[in-house]
Amino acid sequence: MGRGKIEIKRIENSSNRQVTYSKRKNGILKKAKEISVLCDAQVSLILFGASGKMHEYISPSTTLIDILDRYQRASGKTLWDAKHENLSNEIDRIKKENDSMQIDLRHLKGEDITSLNYKELMALEESLENGLTGVRDKKMEVHRMFKRNGKILEDENKELNFLLQ
Repeated sequence: MGRGKIEIKRIENSSNRQVTYSKRKNGILKKAKEISVLCDAQVSLILFGASGKMHEYISPSTTLIDILDRYQRASGKTLWDAKHENLSNEIDRIKKENDSMQIDLRHLKGEDITSLNYKELMALEESLENGLTGVRDKKMEVHRMFKRNGKILEDENKELNFLLQ
């Protein structure tokens, strides 16, 4: 027995509306996957439910950026302007800078240094020596401040003197 036709209008009962949304959402996601596989089509589907939750499907053979670029070229509609492009470039630049800083931090920790050449190793050593000098200077300054204020106990003073040797 076939299903009866339903009138396409908003479902007033919120419980029924949620059930219908869930079933139809799953159905349309399934259809998007099927057409992508069967017809080698590039598909991108984005759904936002009433609650604001997002559901998406993107063909494995593409990316959302590629799909949106193709849509923009085919439709002539501008999805993002130069300002957004500049922000995207700035994000890419910051990501590269972050990666570089992560590498530098690993080098400062003595990790991943086998790939460094002699000049890079010398620069790293100089950096570490300068940092160590700065730490020792600050430690002496703190020690003198505590000593001046009379807040150092004798045991702590002995320990600091031992550490400064």
